[in-house]
Amino acid sequence: MKKSLLITALILLGLLSGCEKEDGNEKVISRNNTDESHKLGQNCMNCHVQGGDGEGWFTLAGSLYDQTKVNGYPNGNVKLFAEFNNSGTIIKDIEIDSKGNYFTTENIDFGNGLYVGVYGTNGEEKIMLSKITNGACNSCHGISADLISIY
Repeated sequence: MKKSLLITALILLGLLSGCEKEDGNEKVISRNNTDESHKLGQNCMNCHVQGGDGEGWFTLAGSLYDQTKVNGYPNGNVKLFAEFNNSGTIIKDIEIDSKGNYFTTENIDFGNGLYVGVYGTNGEEKIMLSKITNGACNSCHGISADLISIY
């Protein structure tokens, strides 16, 4: 009884996290038709980083919206390219879940920057003209840049 009270007290004080695995980074990758994500539009990397409360340390994460920019766009893809105008080698292809969120804990070498394209389920495509050097998409989009929308 005393042990469970101590654990409860530590969790409430924030000294022990109930989410992060003790042995390090948990593999977490978004997949089409899954719905376990949350907090559409928020910066995922506020929690999903080493030492944070979220499961897994994301290397790329964000949200894609439909034309209303209110609802998430489900089941598309986000692709990272080595070259401008979404050409050259595809570095990473990440599925968007049914809530419109995408995320991965897989290692991504951003190097001098990568180019991003988002792809809808009906052939829609939108490309980002500038390079990214980190994967915290919602740290800009929805704050200092427009929400990411397929339209």
